[in-house]
This record gives sequence, structure tokens and C-alpha cells, in this order.
Amino acid sequence: MNLIIVESPAKARTIKNFLGKGYEVIASKGHIRDLPKSRFGITIDETTKHLVPAYSVAKENAATVKEITALAKKSDIIYIATDEDREGEAIGWHIAHAIKKDPAELPRIVFHEITKTAINHALESARKIDMNMVNAQQARRLLDRVVGYKLSPLLSSKIQKGLSGGRVQSSTLKLVVDREREIRAFVPQEYWTIDTMFVKDIEASLISHKEEKLSKLSIENKKQAEAILTSVNADSFIISAIETKERKSATPPPFMTSTLQQTASSKLGFTPKKTMMVAQTLYEGVKTPDGTSGVITYMRTDSLNMAAEAVGAVRGIIENRFGKKYLPNEPKFYGKKAKGAQEAHEAIRPTMLHFTPEVAAAFLKADEIKLYRLIYERFMACQMEDARFEQQSITFSGSENIYRATGRKLLFDGFYAVTGAEDKDKLLPTLQEGDKANLQSVKPEQHFTEPPARYSEASLIKKLEAEGVGRPSTYAPTIATLSSRTYVSIEKKQIIPTEMAFTVTEILEKNFANIVDISFTANMEEKLDEVAEGHVDWQELLSDFYFPFIEQVDEGKEKIVSLKMAKPLGRMCPQCGSELLLRSGRFGQFVACSGFPKCKYTEQVDDAGNKVEEKVETSDEKCDKCGKDMVIKNGRNGQFLACSGYPECKNTKSMATESKTSEVPCPDCGGKLLWKQSRRGAFWGCENYPKCKFISKFEPTTLKCSEEKCDGVLAPRTYRNKEVYECVKCKTRTPRE
Repeated sequence: MNLIIVESPAKARTIKNFLGKGYEVIASKGHIRDLPKSRFGITIDETTKHLVPAYSVAKENAATVKEITALAKKSDIIYIATDEDREGEAIGWHIAHAIKKDPAELPRIVFHEITKTAINHALESARKIDMNMVNAQQARRLLDRVVGYKLSPLLSSKIQKGLSGGRVQSSTLKLVVDREREIRAFVPQEYWTIDTMFVKDIEASLISHKEEKLSKLSIENKKQAEAILTSVNADSFIISAIETKERKSATPPPFMTSTLQQTASSKLGFTPKKTMMVAQTLYEGVKTPDGTSGVITYMRTDSLNMAAEAVGAVRGIIENRFGKKYLPNEPKFYGKKAKGAQEAHEAIRPTMLHFTPEVAAAFLKADEIKLYRLIYERFMACQMEDARFEQQSITFSGSENIYRATGRKLLFDGFYAVTGAEDKDKLLPTLQEGDKANLQSVKPEQHFTEPPARYSEASLIKKLEAEGVGRPSTYAPTIATLSSRTYVSIEKKQIIPTEMAFTVTEILEKNFANIVDISFTANMEEKLDEVAEGHVDWQELLSDFYFPFIEQVDEGKEKIVSLKMAKPLGRMCPQCGSELLLRSGRFGQFVACSGFPKCKYTEQVDDAGNKVEEKVETSDEKCDKCGKDMVIKNGRNGQFLACSGYPECKNTKSMATESKTSEVPCPDCGGKLLWKQSRRGAFWGCENYPKCKFISKFEPTTLKCSEEKCDGVLAPRTYRNKEVYECVKCKTRTPRE
């Protein structure tokens, strides 16, 4: 028996389907050996000054290691088949050590797609584990551990508990903070435009006044606009020039990780994390007419390479489906775009071109088919002819003013036949040079310049890629970490830094300038690439970073002024008599008792440190335990009633939100639907809970779902700015007329 060790169970199941009885396939479920979670896990060799990692098998991985070890003892050949990147290479190396095998003796197989042909080819061309790639991953892992374990505690001790810093994370946060600083410092600049409507409803813009070319900001105020307006109204115009030029819209390259995340964000509304989760499923294996198989190539890649066989196959499909005029004479290949791209990889493409999106719709889930269609169509489009346009322009000249109208017409759709054209034609009427042009209307309009836009997840990934910060596998986790640490919030697709983000960034800029410096972080990525290529010693790279960084940390412990220092107020706690202290928390300043945690007395204060008296709003209800008045309080789940005799009486009661009822009966049991509040927000729920557990975020109607085998009802809602009905059970959406 031969044993193949992969990373994920889904991948293991797919590969098992391709191989005969002589093979066993098992998953390591990612890293089975790593640095310990509870301690630093790195020591310094006093002789060599090398950083020595203390790898160990975590308790949750012990059973997996035991199972792999047992199978390995029974196997004739043990193949390491983890992903072909530095992470995968290191996982394979760790697996060998965990099962007590020499990594140099285990055959290593790699593949970019999980298909029967690819697996068989990989088995025929096994190699050894690449120690340069392993060392590059070790260097990255140790660098991140050093920064995380030394910088995070410092931030927590000086600012607030629970904060973290990271090599890629902190430089990414600085990008977001710097953009917000630009926005806050931005001063709007007034400018005016003067647009006209000429004969046959041709819209034209002013481009020159008194032989002076006008830019966007040339007309600075209303007075200048009115002066130009007077001269325009008194002017007479002729058609001085008509030009037509042919323009091309170049075919887009195939997807790599960053562009897939960006396009899925803009076109599908997927977060980078969701995009990678769905792509992982498509790569590891889904149901197809030919059985379970991976339907896309490896999705963590920064390469634009494409297998010649795949290119030849898609060219044949293009010719058969669209005709020869859509097929270039020669295949199109695209150069490296990302810094340090790993050219051994391929771009992201479908593995089975006969598995079209139309066929796939019967096998894939909703999100899977959306992403698969995007990948399939992009790969086909990259091998098609460019789209061609006719660019049109008409110039209207007067004695003092010149206007220009522009339009365009699609001459040949090319790759748009697959992806669809994003811009509609704007055709100009047929006119003759030298003809007079009647001015129909003139419209002056005031504008103000806009600040730079906040980053979206897509644009931030594009920026990180352009700067060479991080690698395909790090983009989504980095953004997720910033969000989970409350450094940023994401609202309407915009990444907005919190005040804590400014505080942390300012401290890092003053004391750890290299950590938040984009060029330093990008340069470190290049050095890691050189380690992977065998040009730089990984221990030398680590030592060059570690010792100066630890000096910075030690200096920071002394120099950085703590923002957590408690300031005595000279007042005593009204509950226990201990001294009151002014403290700082994640939501600003507050007053707390020095006897905490025995005494939990607190006061709200304003920015100046003055006590904010809590407004007490009384209600008409009496406490059913002590008879005192109930007052209205605010909590994290909204308003509630509390006894005014607190803390002697701690009785509370929810507000009477259930007075709001729906005219539509519960679709499950016919009972009343009540508007309720919970920690996750408001919802419609049945009065017969817990016997009936119907809930809906939107008030349902009596309309029935049109889907077969679904007895749900429809609820009106707004989805992506469109009015739709959504089934409360299967979530199917239909347009609302």
C-alpha cells in the first residue's frame, strides 16, 4: 500500500476517488506541528546567535498524528502531497518530523489542480521537499511570532488590554490611518463647470476660453463662471472639427488571488475571506457529471502562467462557439504582475472546460456557481480578441469659447461577448464640418473637490499587492484581524479606522517606525523570496531583524508613556469609601473605584473628566418585587425597565416591544406575529414560542414562495438597492414590481 498525505479532508476524498485500492489518502488538516500557542517558543543559541524554534504537536492534532503514523508504518511509499507553496512545503516537512521520518527520504508530489490526470502526472514526477522554501516559511513564521509576542504585550500594557501588533498587520493599519488623515485634513476647493446643449441635443463641455485651455479647476468661483457665461451667450458657434479614432479595450488577464478577491468584491459583494472559502471548495472538489473533482486550479497564487494544454483547449472552444474572428492568431500569455510572484504556479482557471457554468449550475451551490462563472468567463475572455471602439468627438468653436462633445460606438465586441460590455454606446449624430451650430442651453454648475475615498477591502488588497506587502495567502486574514481587533470597522464597503487605530499607529510611528513602514515590510517580503530561492540564509535574515527589534521593545518599555495610568481624583467612592480613580478604556475615560474588583462602582465622565449625570426617565410601571417606580435604562440590547431602588432591588423587565403586532398570521401555526428585541437585533417572532419557533427579520406577507418543495411565504426587503421579495425559509429572492 502507498500513502498520500494532503492537507484537507475534502482534498483527500477527491484524490481517493481517482486512485485504485493500492493507495490510502489521509489529511493532516493543516499544520500538525507548530510553535506553541501558550509561550514564545523561540530560544537564542548563545554560540551561533541563531533563533531556535521549539516546535510541538498540539493536543488537538495528536490523534491525527497517531493515525498518520499508523498508516505510514504499513505503507511502502509515503507521498507528501501538500499545497505547492511555502506553507505547503513546510507543512510537509513538519509532517515528516511528526511521524518520525526523514523529510529528505519522502517523495514530494505537487499539482495545481485536483483532477485524475494531474494526480497521475504528479505521482510519475515526484521530487524532494524543497528546504529553501521550508526555510522561507520558517523565517516568516518566526518573524511574525517575534513581532506578535513582543509588540502585542507592549501595546496592551501601555494602551489597552487585548491589542495586537503584527509585521504585515501594523503596516496595513498605517495605510488605512494615513488615508483617513488625508480625508480629515482635506479642504474642499470650489470650482465651476459650464456645460451646453447644442443642436440635436448634443451635450458638450467647455475646454477653452479666450484661447486658454481650461482644466477641471480653472473656473474657481461664481464670478468667473458668470463672466464666461455672458461671453458664451453672446457667441456664435460652428462645427470646427469632427474626429473619429479607433480604440481597443484589451483583454483582461486571468485571475490571480488578489484580482479574484477584488473582482468578487466589486461584482458579487463577497468579502475576501468568503471568496477564498468558496474558491477552496471549488479547488478541493465538488460534484460534477464525472464524479467529485476539483474544478479550478490552486487559488492562492500570484502568477499569470497558464498551462499550454489548457490554453489550446479554450481556444478550440472559442472558435467553435464564437467563430474565428473572436480568436487571435496566436495564444495570449501574460507577464508577471505581482512583486515576487511564484512563477511555478498557474493563474486561477477552470480545470474542466466542458464543465461550463450552465452545466455547473445543476451541481454547485449559489455562491459557488457565482464565483465559478466569474473564473470560467475570465479565463475564456483572456484568450479572445480585444474589443474595438470608434471614439468620436465634435468640436464647437466660437470667437472666445470652444466646446467639445465626445461619444463612442462599439465596432467589435471581442471578449465582451463573454463578459458583457460595461459601458453603453454614446452615439453622436452625423454632422458636417463648417456648419453653424445652434446653442440650445447653457448650464453653469458649482462643484467642490472631494477627499480621497476610503479604502474598500478590494482597493486595500490592490494597494498591498502594488506595494509588495504580504502574499496572496495573507490579504484576507490581515483585513479580518484588523476588524476583529476593533482597529477598523467596515461600513458600506468602506474601511474606517477607529480612534484606537490612530492611537496605536501614532505610538508605533514614534517608537517602531520600521514596523509600520511600507517599504520596510515590502523589502522583508523580497528577502523572504531570496531565502526561498536559496540566495539568503534564513538565520542571518532573522538575526538581522531580531536583535535591533528587541532593543526597540526594551526602549519602548521605558520611553512610552502609559495611557492606562490611573489618576487619583481626591474623591471617595460613595459605596465603599475607597478612592476614586480616572481611568481610560476602549470607549474613552471613566471613573472607577480603586477597590475594584470587590467594588464595581463607576461614573461616566466627559472628555474634560467631569462627571456626567445620568438622566433618569421614569415609567408608569411599578416594581412587582418592592413596589417602587420602574425607570427606563439603556443597555447593549436597547432600552429596558429597572427598579429605582437599585442596588437594594435588582429587578429588571424588558420594554413592552411586543405591543407591535403584524396583521399577517404566523405562517407556521397561525398565531400572532410580534415585533421582538434580542441581542442580535429586532425580529418578528410567533407568540406561541417555544412551541412555534418561526422568526423573520422582515415582516412576512401572505404571498407563497414559487420554489418547488418550499412552503415558505415572501417578505418584502431591499437587497443591493433593489426592491425584492425574499422567502423566509429558502431565502429565494424575486424582483418586486
